[in-house]
Amino acid sequence: MKSIAFTLPLAFLAACSAGPNEAEGAEKFSGIEYDETVSLSGTEPFWNVKISGNRAVFSSPENLEGTSFAVERFAGLNGVSFSGRMDGASFDAMVTPGDCSDGMSDRTYPYTVTITLGAEQLNGCGHTDRQPFSGPDQP
Repeated sequence: MKSIAFTLPLAFLAACSAGPNEAEGAEKFSGIEYDETVSLSGTEPFWNVKISGNRAVFSSPENLEGTSFAVERFAGLNGVSFSGRMDGASFDAMVTPGDCSDGMSDRTYPYTVTITLGAEQLNGCGHTDRQPFSGPDQP
């Protein structure tokens, strides 16, 4: 029994380090340039985030002026994320390519969005100033 207890953790370690890292040499996501303004939005509840550079503004029907806060950008292999703190709560937005519908308009957005704000998860769509949504300007 002792040898199984000792061997099992070694097997897990070996699995973690086995073979070359496939992500090495892979290019980071470059679909959204640093200087693009990123607009994210969702429904139920309604919310909107606009990100320019290292600043984000989160707004909602309860806070029309919005709350501005600093974010850091991270380009992964299939998207970009923005992380920061808003009013003491952690904020993480993951933006990945893919057609997205807000379910309320006839618009199609080029990005899907998942935001974690504290313990709350928000789902929505996104676009940039260079990669707009398609469909009506005023839904």
